[in-house]
Amino acid sequence: MKKSGAEILIECLKKEGVKHVFGYPGGVVLNIFDILYDEKDIELILTRHEQGAVHAADGYARASGKVGVAIVTSGPGATNTVTGIANASMDSTPIVVFSGQVPTMLIGNDAFQEADIVGITRPCTKHNYLVKDVNDLSKTIREAFHIASTGRPGPVLIDLPKDVTAGSGEFIWPEEVKIRGYNPTVHGNKYMINQAAQMIAQAKKPVIMAGGGVILSEAAKELREVAEFAKIPVTMTLMGLGGFPGTSKLSMGMLGMHGTYYANTAVQNADLLIGIGVRFDDRVTGRTNAFAPNAKIIQIDIDPTSIKKNVRVDLPVVGDVKNVLKELLKSMKELKDQQWSAVRTAWLKQIEKWKDERPLTYKHDKNIIKPEFVVEKIYEATRGEAIICTEVGQNQMWAAQFYKYDHPRRWLSSGGLGTMGYGFPAAIGAQFACPDKIVFDIAGDGSIQMNIQELATAVINKLPIKVAILNNGYLGMVRQWQELFFKERYSHTHLDAGNPDFVKVAEAYGAAGLRATKPEEVEPVIKESLKIKNRPVFLDFVVDWKEKVYPMVPAGAAIDEMIFDEEKEAGKEKKLKAVK
Repeated sequence: MKKSGAEILIECLKKEGVKHVFGYPGGVVLNIFDILYDEKDIELILTRHEQGAVHAADGYARASGKVGVAIVTSGPGATNTVTGIANASMDSTPIVVFSGQVPTMLIGNDAFQEADIVGITRPCTKHNYLVKDVNDLSKTIREAFHIASTGRPGPVLIDLPKDVTAGSGEFIWPEEVKIRGYNPTVHGNKYMINQAAQMIAQAKKPVIMAGGGVILSEAAKELREVAEFAKIPVTMTLMGLGGFPGTSKLSMGMLGMHGTYYANTAVQNADLLIGIGVRFDDRVTGRTNAFAPNAKIIQIDIDPTSIKKNVRVDLPVVGDVKNVLKELLKSMKELKDQQWSAVRTAWLKQIEKWKDERPLTYKHDKNIIKPEFVVEKIYEATRGEAIICTEVGQNQMWAAQFYKYDHPRRWLSSGGLGTMGYGFPAAIGAQFACPDKIVFDIAGDGSIQMNIQELATAVINKLPIKVAILNNGYLGMVRQWQELFFKERYSHTHLDAGNPDFVKVAEAYGAAGLRATKPEEVEPVIKESLKIKNRPVFLDFVVDWKEKVYPMVPAGAAIDEMIFDEEKEAGKEKKLKAVK
């Protein structure tokens, strides 16, 4: 029996186990939306912007571990997805985006709402397709989901001309996927893994650096087993938070530009650095020629193009992180008479000393709300069990520093691209993926306005998302840089005069709005928000506009060249001028 292209698309989604799709209709995809009108097994969530749809699919994928799906129309509908696709590409999130396209005979003729979305997204997709024959549709969709979810995950786009989805063909579902030239290495080389075990056994000051690959590979359990067996302290990248328990004694929290003093110092003094599912990006390494100067480096990653890309590597291991860690633990256990605890005692004591010297802290003030205090109170109220989404900037860094993530897929943030406006639609996706979880979006007053229209999506779907707005009246992180490096010339970063009343905005959409202006109001407002179950809540926290994120590694500095606060430490001003 023949089916229309639109029907084939929906049947393929069912075969892939898709339950939720985020999207926005338009002329060339109307036949797809017409099929969805009667569909009972797949729910289409109507967002209020195509960028919001892709971010929601991204959040859904990160929270659930499944492939996120978005459907949009051609032209501006398709181009509005580009930021979300680029975001997913940088952070290795598996999503499939279906974009409508003008009929094949009009492609290249500058038809109404035509855009070459395949060409536009080629640099920021793992792969993309333009389907010209309805009989190729099911095979293409099968391949797209396979590519998106295997190897190093990433976004795939399928461009669908109107005549393809309106045309008819036979629905043939390919049970197997074989793509010439695409065969990711999932099992690490055993010789290299044995070498890694030997290097770990010989190291006196090892550090594990865990990245997003640990979470993508579902390898949190294996990482914990390796770290605890060999007594190795663990630091995480921004994308790796939750891959190792933040409350563990072996945890050093996040490293890098706004990482902890003890994580950065440990990396710089380590004799062995084991990078697991990490890219060694610039926000982590600082000045690369000064990064981990005393350490041999092991890098474990499924993507061979990421190995040795940014830093020197002494021992590369290509393979799926989960599989490699299983084999690594086995190899370590086979080493006879290895006293793992004894050899690490002095190193672990030194790290505890660094933790005592420079803990993550801030100066409390009884008269004004500190943003770090808000994050701490959210952590206490949720007992560390919430899914935390963030926007980008100071709010993101405070959420990374002061909330302890003990489980994977509880931290959703835009890492590589740094996309303002990501957190709220991602929270919508996460809430659909995990309806029984508390979902918080920790936002800034600038970034929340990037996709504030998605309040309508959250209200209509009765999603109890909590949006904690750290309202300081500025584009906070940019203002911080202006204060430190541009003589306090706050060029176009002051928002306060143009900010809306966020409580009234929430109420206008049908959401709840709460506000705290004093420290003693913070905890009651959070607790009140947790009682609201059937609609989103905006929590407007009026915080100290002068507060900055510390520690901070200035651009161009090594990661142990940190600045901490406004105390005039010896040589600090001279160092800042030199870096600038």
